[in-house]
Amino acid sequence: MQPETKWTVGELLDWTAKYFAQKKFDSPRLDAEILLAHALKKKRIDLYVSHDQVPEQQLRDAFRELVKQRTEGCPVAYLVGKKEFFGLDFQVNQNVLIPRPDTECLVDAALRLAKKEGWKLILDIGTGSGCIAIALARHLPGVTVCAVDISEKALEVARVNARNH
Repeated sequence: MQPETKWTVGELLDWTAKYFAQKKFDSPRLDAEILLAHALKKKRIDLYVSHDQVPEQQLRDAFRELVKQRTEGCPVAYLVGKKEFFGLDFQVNQNVLIPRPDTECLVDAALRLAKKEGWKLILDIGTGSGCIAIALARHLPGVTVCAVDISEKALEVARVNARNH
């Protein structure tokens, strides 16, 4: 990026998405949107309302740093500190694995089985961020869900997520 250019939100998004595509990222546009929204302290949808606005230099610098870290291999979820899973936002950091969309199939299957068979107790071993246990608990109000992990740091993240949901 050239410093003399008036970098609008739209130009930042387009440039970054192309840059990430050159780096062969799986979801270059989505990564760019999430990082820019985070740097600007906005929701992703708000980026399109402010497409022609020029963010302050301090915010552009913060975004540039996020892009640099992403390019160095840091996952987007760790950079922004959260990941959506089963319709809920979960805090994440390097102490837990990032919730994956594939794992939502596990939650779907567990919900069907729990309802069909009348489960009263579910044990989530190696809970990490707590996303599976919390998603199940939200959708099965009459079921006790117990989440355990060997990592105290992971349990700290899970506790925060449990309180938030």
